[in-house]
Amino acid sequence: MGVSRPPHIVRVAAILGCWLFLATFARAGERGPVVLPARSLLTFTPIPLDRGDPARTRLGALAWQGGWRMESNDPRFGGVSALHVAGNGVAAASDTGALFRFELPGPEGGVVRVRVSELAVAGADPADKRDRDVEAMAAHGDKAWVALERRNAVGRFALPGWQAEASARPAAMRRWRGNRGAEAIVRLRDGRFLVFAEGEGASSPVVLFDSDPARAGARATRLLYRPPRGYRITDAAALPDGRLLLLNRRFAWLEGFSAILVVAGAPAPGEAIRGREIARFRLPVATDNMEALAVGREQGRTILWIASDDNFSPLQRSLLLKFILDEDAGR
Repeated sequence: MGVSRPPHIVRVAAILGCWLFLATFARAGERGPVVLPARSLLTFTPIPLDRGDPARTRLGALAWQGGWRMESNDPRFGGVSALHVAGNGVAAASDTGALFRFELPGPEGGVVRVRVSELAVAGADPADKRDRDVEAMAAHGDKAWVALERRNAVGRFALPGWQAEASARPAAMRRWRGNRGAEAIVRLRDGRFLVFAEGEGASSPVVLFDSDPARAGARATRLLYRPPRGYRITDAAALPDGRLLLLNRRFAWLEGFSAILVVAGAPAPGEAIRGREIARFRLPVATDNMEALAVGREQGRTILWIASDDNFSPLQRSLLLKFILDEDAGR
């Protein structure tokens, strides 16, 4: 039987984590010269779903398939805020504008090669973090789109090489506040797009684009998303049946980070997007600053991938979690 940490230790760790979380942002852009390794590697260490109950395999509507802590010898790795998984290949982006590409390990973890490059968004200043703050990505066919938070822009890339093709700063997104701006992007089955702002309080602004938002002039409709009380959206994805999967995060002084995953129907004109909770991530369940979400299919089943942003903090972790989604979840 596993041993849980005493509540007071968890509270102290949460407080220290918050302090370092804030200190990390205060130091953003103040790091010294980066020394790069000759070969960039990523180490995967398996973790349980619940450290207090290592045999646990269910979390709400999710069936646990495995999880890992990711650590790299490359100081550029970290801050994962966007995720795409196709087969055994992963593309992840950070809020510093870095792109990480690597192959998934086996269930027992191990060490893999990671390719690190810069996402050269068209029109963005590569020297300005505000222009490189990638918070979400969506991929379809041979194209991928990324949403940049502080710039409130959308960039489009050609796959598999991630060559920049186009970008736009849609008028409907320009008034979103800097660090509360574009946080999630979803391509719907009919070719429309949703871009969510992190927002503040009880609602988040959303823009529904009738076509590619990286193309200037795409028609936009403003909507709202109502997240779970006290939470803010960090990512979203479309399910195979057209519904939306929405990841929401909270930091509280006495509990640290927690997250709620909800399912919502397709957006309807004039109606706020509201979701139904299907899973909650809270200690001792594996959780951190959960920021990235991806959906895939394996052997006829819907697979969810969730990753965390460690803020380049030694008191946080870069996690990658894998689940099977119950097909009737949230109905």
